[in-house]
Amino acid sequence: MYITTCILFAHLLSFPLFENYPNMIENSMFEEEPDVVDLTFPALDPDEVAYEPRSSRLLVRGLGENDMDEDEEDCESSARLLGMSFMNRSSSHRPSSSPYTRQPPPRSCSRPSARTMVVCVLFLVIVASMTMVLYFLPGCTFTKTGCKPNKTTPIEPVYPESTNGTLFPWAQLRLPQSVHPLSYDLTLNPDLDNMIFSGRTVIDMLVLHNTKRIVLHSANLNITKATFKLGDGDASDVTVLEYKPAQQIAVKFTEDLKAGQHCVLTLEYSAKLSHTYDGFYNSSYTDKDGNKRVLAATQFEPLSARKAFPCFDEPAFKATFLVKITRKPNYKTLSNMPKANVTALPNGLLRDEFERTSVNMSTYLVAFIVADFTPISKNVSETLVSVYSVPEKKEHTEYALDTASKLLEFYNNFFEIGYPLKKLDLVAIPDFLAGAMENWGLITFRETSLLVGKQSSSLEKQVVASVIAHELAHQWFGNLVTMSWWNDLWLNEGFATYMQYTSLQTVFTSCVCLQGNLFLAVRFRAMEKDALNSSHAVSTEVNTPEQVEEMFDSVSYEKGASILLMLKASLPGDGQFRKGIIQYLNQFSGLNTDTNDLWNSLTQNVSEMMSSWTSQKGFPLVTVSRKGDQVTLTQEHFLLTSDNATHTSSLWNIPVTIKLQHQVSESLALPESVKWLKLNYRNTGFYIVHYGDEGWAALRDALSSNVSVLTHEDRASLIHNIFALSRLGRVSVRHVFNLLDYMTNETETTPVLEALLQLNNLYRLLDKRQEHTLVFGSLMNNQTWVEEESVSKQELRSALLETACGLNEENCTQQAKALFQKYVDSNGTTRIPGDLQQVVFNVAAQSDEDWPTLLNMYEHVTYDAEKRKMLRGLASTQDARRIVWILNAGLKGDIIQTQELPLVINTVCNGFAGYLFAWDFIQENWDHLIEKFPVGSFAIQTVIKSVTSQFSTQAHLYQVKGFFSSLKERGAQMRSVQEALETIRLNQRWMDKNLPTLKKWL
Repeated sequence: MYITTCILFAHLLSFPLFENYPNMIENSMFEEEPDVVDLTFPALDPDEVAYEPRSSRLLVRGLGENDMDEDEEDCESSARLLGMSFMNRSSSHRPSSSPYTRQPPPRSCSRPSARTMVVCVLFLVIVASMTMVLYFLPGCTFTKTGCKPNKTTPIEPVYPESTNGTLFPWAQLRLPQSVHPLSYDLTLNPDLDNMIFSGRTVIDMLVLHNTKRIVLHSANLNITKATFKLGDGDASDVTVLEYKPAQQIAVKFTEDLKAGQHCVLTLEYSAKLSHTYDGFYNSSYTDKDGNKRVLAATQFEPLSARKAFPCFDEPAFKATFLVKITRKPNYKTLSNMPKANVTALPNGLLRDEFERTSVNMSTYLVAFIVADFTPISKNVSETLVSVYSVPEKKEHTEYALDTASKLLEFYNNFFEIGYPLKKLDLVAIPDFLAGAMENWGLITFRETSLLVGKQSSSLEKQVVASVIAHELAHQWFGNLVTMSWWNDLWLNEGFATYMQYTSLQTVFTSCVCLQGNLFLAVRFRAMEKDALNSSHAVSTEVNTPEQVEEMFDSVSYEKGASILLMLKASLPGDGQFRKGIIQYLNQFSGLNTDTNDLWNSLTQNVSEMMSSWTSQKGFPLVTVSRKGDQVTLTQEHFLLTSDNATHTSSLWNIPVTIKLQHQVSESLALPESVKWLKLNYRNTGFYIVHYGDEGWAALRDALSSNVSVLTHEDRASLIHNIFALSRLGRVSVRHVFNLLDYMTNETETTPVLEALLQLNNLYRLLDKRQEHTLVFGSLMNNQTWVEEESVSKQELRSALLETACGLNEENCTQQAKALFQKYVDSNGTTRIPGDLQQVVFNVAAQSDEDWPTLLNMYEHVTYDAEKRKMLRGLASTQDARRIVWILNAGLKGDIIQTQELPLVINTVCNGFAGYLFAWDFIQENWDHLIEKFPVGSFAIQTVIKSVTSQFSTQAHLYQVKGFFSSLKERGAQMRSVQEALETIRLNQRWMDKNLPTLKKWL
């Protein structure tokens, strides 16, 4: 590891007064919103010192703190400021007399004296002589302890010891590149009665470089026999060495395997079906007659294919796969490809053989299932699309089939590359930790992410559609073109997240508003994580399994999607971004890529700009300063952290769009008639803007007069930004509430939801400090309790009423109790509107009489979305005994599936009575938790954030730090632990600073 330090100088530039505004920007994005100037910032080389006007693009640049010494500050008095100017990267057109050229500082060194020169020469002669003596000293290596004899042979790596006591021939976590697999033949024999399986793996390989070893992955597999064949030679038995800490096995040879040779390694093994949620694991469900039915399914991403079969378990080792699975006649099997044939075995079992994959695949995308599921199917563009579920839930699969069919056609057309497999299965697994997994041709889902009842609300259906859209996008981004290593996971997940919103807004026009709102909200949430010092770059080095698991977070998913949106909005022409995506997919079809491959495919000009967003953590704060007719923008790292943390000196190349009060022009001028401006039009950029006291006051006044002067996205971003600035300490709480005064005139869902979320977060912090004076007023005066058709109104009503009833607003709780009683009296036949179910179940769970009734309903309800809402209601109880029971029940996994434990913990922590119980629970049961969920996994990240994010005292900081420090290799080094400690410190700082003001204000 090495660290480079670079000082970049900023240039302060400002706009001259510009009185005429005849030129409208020709951009279809702005046809309905003409008062916008799109100002995108080209990347600059640090050595560039002079600029000229260029089109309508601006660059915001700046410096962090303490980046220059005093002489540099004297030389460049504006070095920490950012200006705004139109720029041209062509050096051939730069005027030599440019007023913006940085002049070198004057030289002030005097000529050295003769005596000084003699001393310097003597010193150099002595140093050179010593160096030569040491160099020619035979057989010597100089160390801190003196001269040590040199060995005659090169220093060998320190190899670890394998399980049989001999040296293991590899000492790195990443596999050597000397041998690559070409194809796998997998035979699996699962025994669901005894929860074990045996297997046989035949790997055909190509030697790329001369080597005496083959190293691959295996975890928890008992290898019983191994043979090796080189070229056309005979197969012979070989000894397999195992190094368990790295989950690696190896075969050593006495003579080199030569580059270009083909070889075959055959491994026979046995293992237990996994009792966690990764590898080849067992699951179960209860059928309509009350019988327990067992099944086996796979979840290999990121590092668990090695738990089902020996393999080169890294994304870049792509190969083809032929899968054979034995089963009892009453089961079905599924894999990535269609079934080729079925063979009856002498023992009464059947062996299903699937076609060899028609594409090269990474191991994490291989999948197989043994279950008694029932499908419905239809043909779409020469692909058989099927949705599988347990037989009792077949009627809940039609919406998923219809949605998947429409989205498959959309992606085929959008990417101009047809889906390459003959079939596409979507399977609802009863016990599944992730939301869904994009296995090629065999996508697996939680039941709640795929199944939709006939009585489901439009809101519930669109949540399912969103998950399907994400996984289908992966069939191109991730499956067809795959990141080379997990450091670039965002190439998979960022693109799939971006495409899920893009596709749904095109395919389902009724959910355009909802998807836009959701995409905006997830961008806000990603910024909250990325504002912490414990965050990471979008593309960042990962080496250990825990670090790989931790890459599955909002930075890879939502920030990745956000910077793609920002790039698309900055590119000229509506089709430029899509054209670049298609070129990327075509160029790297079947291959592995890194981030630079993407930028180079999109255009020749975005690499430098976009690398500032992927190679460093965080995002910028852009501050607007206005003096007369001049506007100055400065940028700095938006970093929520304690004072002694290190701020980065890095800069971002920021595409800035500006909404003005009256006009658009290719030059920005602000005469007195322009009272306000709003940066980051529709919040397509991943940055926060501070307008200063006067700027915020002008925006508040404008909104108070007419909310429609800004789009609903812009109004929501103002609310998000001012709360973020308050947390940073740049804006007082008083200014926050002054802005929210305009909310009485708000007409759209998005700004209200953002304000509600921010205020709820604030309330929970106050609640944990037992400050109960916060009242948001009546939030439900205009809300009804009957069926509502509008999806956006469902979304708004649900959030408003959950908040109101959570604050025990009497009218709200009475309405909810009445609906629940009506539901109980009708034996479940009277429907509670889907968007009201959560608030009704939450209120019921606060009652001693209704909580057991709700638990009984939970145990018997079959519709999964409703079941999950009941669980959240049960976990919202404030009764201490019930809180302890539900936490333990989630860990035990009988009444409440363990897959739901992160949700249970999160819900318990939101209540005043539960958050300390949850903290005690994870301390007492940590080892059990990491048996169920891998260290660093998204489930563990969720648990840690849930139990710590509302702490705000020094005592809790010491507790959290002490507990996680004691874990050592069992979780002490996780990024989410650092995030938790940082969040507690920030909560403490914010509360100490603002609580007196809040008490007075409220």
